[in-house]
Amino acid sequence: MSDADGPKQVDDPDYHNVNHTAAQTCGWTKNALNGEGTCYKHAFYGIRSHRCIQMTPVVKCNERCVFCWRDHAGHAYELDGVEWDDPEAVVDASIELQRTLLSGYKGNDNVPEDRFEEAIEPRHVAISLDGEPTLYPYLPELIEAFHDRGLTTFLVSNGTRPEVLAECDPTQLYVSVDAPDRWTFDQVVKPMEDGAWESLVDTMDVLAAKDETRTVLRTTLIEGHNMRDPDWYAAFYQRADPDFVELKAYMHVGHSRGRLDRSNMPEHEDVVDFSEAIMKHLPEHDVLRDRPPSRVAMLAREEETWVPELRAESSFWEGRHPQAARAEQL
Repeated sequence: MSDADGPKQVDDPDYHNVNHTAAQTCGWTKNALNGEGTCYKHAFYGIRSHRCIQMTPVVKCNERCVFCWRDHAGHAYELDGVEWDDPEAVVDASIELQRTLLSGYKGNDNVPEDRFEEAIEPRHVAISLDGEPTLYPYLPELIEAFHDRGLTTFLVSNGTRPEVLAECDPTQLYVSVDAPDRWTFDQVVKPMEDGAWESLVDTMDVLAAKDETRTVLRTTLIEGHNMRDPDWYAAFYQRADPDFVELKAYMHVGHSRGRLDRSNMPEHEDVVDFSEAIMKHLPEHDVLRDRPPSRVAMLAREEETWVPELRAESSFWEGRHPQAARAEQL
């Protein structure tokens, strides 16, 4: 699905898109539909994988991370001439794209009918598919529009637009911290703009000021590149005062294979060991959980940090949200 009359904003043939809004079915969504397991975000944060949209409002990025599986050649971030859709149009496009992507599962013998019906009524959106979402000029309003439709939101950002993130209040805000110091940052992240490191530092202060939004710092660990100085990482994390810290192994897939070697992909045990080394300098985050299939570990505070809607026993995931039903009647 694409908008043939608008400017071509999405080049990846694997993405379905409407103008600059793109979506793709996550592998864990497929697994959940088939009863073959769920994403680690289900175990860590309560997300039901089969009811999650993976999308982005802009397939452009202002960094060139060496570990990124995407093709950097298709991610020029010059945005002159983009005809931006309003937030309501992006929400509509995201939901319709998800339904189109999942339509082939209807009648599948491996997918229970009730699970399929739930899947085409999504309750959560991960604004994380590709690009840097803060480049979309109406991002705070987009998050509000998703919430008005009864969906929870996870926003993933590289932290280069702290002034935008200050105005965003998603259900959960992820910011990537992929280096403990500026030199490593320049080598691993390869920013396309001057001042990206300073902007990331400022974003830590923005996160520390968030009272309603659950915050997560995420680090992609690359053997031989950024798996050092756990005390420096801990000091950086402390500045943001996050609810969670998520450490995940680099995966040797996609276009990253042309930049890194398979030996740069840490084993799960290496991820856990490095996480424990950070915990020694981050005493307030004294809970460690891990998921070997995803090679990921999470550090958390001991106190309760669940968003009420995302608790396992919450009725949020059952049926449709009344706000969504009312919106369709208007």
